[in-house]
Amino acid sequence: MPSGQREGTVSIPLTPTRSDLYWRRIFNKYDKDNDGRISYVELKGIIESREYDHDLPDNVVDKIMNLADRDNSGYLDFAEFVEMMHNPDLKAVFGHFVARYIHSIIPHRSPVDTTDRWTGFRAVSSSDGDGTYEEEYSCWPPAICMILISIIEIVLFCYDASHGKTDATGPIAQIFIYNPHKRQEAWRFLTYMLVHVGVVHLLVNLLVQLFLGVPLEMVHRWWRVMLVYLAGVAAGSLATSLTDPKVYLAGASGGVYALVAAHIATIIMNWAEMEFAIIQLLVFLLLATVDIGTAVYDRYWRHLQQNIGYVAHLAGAVAGLLVGIGVLRNLEKRKWEKRLWWAAVVLYFSLMLIGVLANIFWKTHFQ
Repeated sequence: MPSGQREGTVSIPLTPTRSDLYWRRIFNKYDKDNDGRISYVELKGIIESREYDHDLPDNVVDKIMNLADRDNSGYLDFAEFVEMMHNPDLKAVFGHFVARYIHSIIPHRSPVDTTDRWTGFRAVSSSDGDGTYEEEYSCWPPAICMILISIIEIVLFCYDASHGKTDATGPIAQIFIYNPHKRQEAWRFLTYMLVHVGVVHLLVNLLVQLFLGVPLEMVHRWWRVMLVYLAGVAAGSLATSLTDPKVYLAGASGGVYALVAAHIATIIMNWAEMEFAIIQLLVFLLLATVDIGTAVYDRYWRHLQQNIGYVAHLAGAVAGLLVGIGVLRNLEKRKWEKRLWWAAVVLYFSLMLIGVLANIFWKTHFQ
């Protein structure tokens, strides 16, 4: 028996988690000389590569190095590097100050502390996934797309309100609203998202755009989120034109539901990398089901005269789910997810093509 090995024990190699692999990729990226250590110069390169317009003073870099270099070797090994990136005193420096907001809407996991009784090695793991997805949040480039859209919607609403019209009948709304009698004005299939019926309608959409759309931009970048948003808007108007050919449409609900469904797509595609994926999935599914179910019940069972375009909500959600699977970032691709990607892309374009062709050639349906 080899010396130092206890009778009746089995040596089991530790398997790196996805979080370990995530930090290892970053560590290797900035370990320019591949010596397994981060030098002072390499540390400064990390800091200056972030979203700063100018270099940090050398004395600030000195303080960071002294704080992170636990063994005073003048270098950071991998363990010290990971500890530095998670140090609460340094998070603002490395662009992770956004974690305060992210972790305010996503619950923390409870760490599990395990110590091997033979070797004395200590390992801290999480009870639900690795949370690698949350590490991808970044403020650079800035997430301003949903903010700009929200500002435009507010400005246009205020302009119509200044004319005493807040029910989508003002001069701006008349140009942008989806009017079933003016379907030849193709821009209306998209621009209806910019006008709203009342303050409450506007505020609800703004809340989702800002508190869900902005975090999605931080991970997936603005152009991906914009594709999802516009896909939901277009799907909402096309589906409504086919199912309710006499209904007018106003509001960004199609795009908003696309964002909600896109987040569900993100949860599906990054299930193992997200914190509390099952809880997030159930919450969003419950909210969407209740909202759409209530609108359908009020219309067909209670026969209330209401103007909620539930078809636009539903179609926007379907588009957001399909396009979200197709364009949003997938941190770790698996074989079944590649097949799902193709299925989502083909199904979305097939449905959109049917909607466009029906609006062009099915003229008797709209008379």
